[in-house]
Amino acid sequence: MTLKRVAFVTPGSFVIPSPGASSVERVIEYLAPRLDRRRFEPRIYGRTGRGVSRVGSLGGVRIERFPAADKGAYVRAVGRAMAKFRPSLIQVENRPLYVLRLRRRFPRTKIWLSLQSKTFIGKRYIGRAALKRSLAAADRVLVNSDWLRRTVAARCPEAAGKLRVVHLGVDTERFRPPWDSGCDERRRRLREARGWTDRTVVLFIGRLIPRKGAHHLLAILPKLAEAHPDVLLVIVGSPFYGSHRETAYSRRLKRMARGMKRHAVFVPYVPYTKVPDWFLAADIAVVPSKPGEAFGLVNVEAMASGLPVVASRVGGIVEVVEDGVTGDLVDPANMEAELLARIGELARDPELRRRMGAAGRKRVEERFTWDRTAEAWMELVERE
Repeated sequence: MTLKRVAFVTPGSFVIPSPGASSVERVIEYLAPRLDRRRFEPRIYGRTGRGVSRVGSLGGVRIERFPAADKGAYVRAVGRAMAKFRPSLIQVENRPLYVLRLRRRFPRTKIWLSLQSKTFIGKRYIGRAALKRSLAAADRVLVNSDWLRRTVAARCPEAAGKLRVVHLGVDTERFRPPWDSGCDERRRRLREARGWTDRTVVLFIGRLIPRKGAHHLLAILPKLAEAHPDVLLVIVGSPFYGSHRETAYSRRLKRMARGMKRHAVFVPYVPYTKVPDWFLAADIAVVPSKPGEAFGLVNVEAMASGLPVVASRVGGIVEVVEDGVTGDLVDPANMEAELLARIGELARDPELRRRMGAAGRKRVEERFTWDRTAEAWMELVERE
């Protein structure tokens, strides 16, 4: 059997692997090492960074890194390196314009574009004509949800036939529920160390930017705390990946929490390696995103950790969270009232939390593991 050489071209935004990377890099960190080496020889191309060598390895997959301050120079350097590798398939991560640049260099090589959000098909990043050319230059366009498939098809109908959905996953060995062996004791120690022993912990993990919706939680907190005095809202995150820098919005969130110190805690950005412990120690996960969320890895991470999820009924989230079974979906047009009702219901009913958490873990194991993501990806390649 001839090995298929596959080149994964990351956007050049973050070093890979890195605890400070975005979900785009994280997808490749988990996908590439899971490919069957009897059938595929993957290679990852990314940016240079402090503390990493120009050539590295991730799970046995070679990584080649290049300076990325100038995106044009970055793509050219990646192209020169790939010419030596001679891939049979190039997959560009989340940057449609890179497809055009690489197509000129590799006119006969299959090039796939993998989109993780609608950001880089939006008008602020790319005009309609350039988007049409980029998608025309791609042989296949992968998206992480059916919602994103419909969104791309609406913006560029000519590409509809090229679109394929590959859902994302979660590492179920790292994100584990309290009932797994040893996790209950770890949860007890974590909660004790943080002073959460007698609290019902409502957890938000994500970037502190308006579209992630943390302000909705702070808006309802006074009423929530009045009805449930043991509730503690824990907000984990910062405005930027891998940074503690503040913005006007993040400062506004902290102003909203004034006078609620017993019920609100802010935890600055934490490395991804530490994220599982925050889920393990919590009771309820909340994802109050605005419309436009393509998938939301935080949803499957919370479900894998045995938490019920209260999330917006938007975008690809509806394909992940099963309303009334693994959590609750709330109407963004009535966000705060529904958040208050659904979180309140879960706060007063530990058995409901347990039941939904168990259903969420089961759903993840059946549909949203990285092994399943890799299997779906390999099946697509083999059908080509």
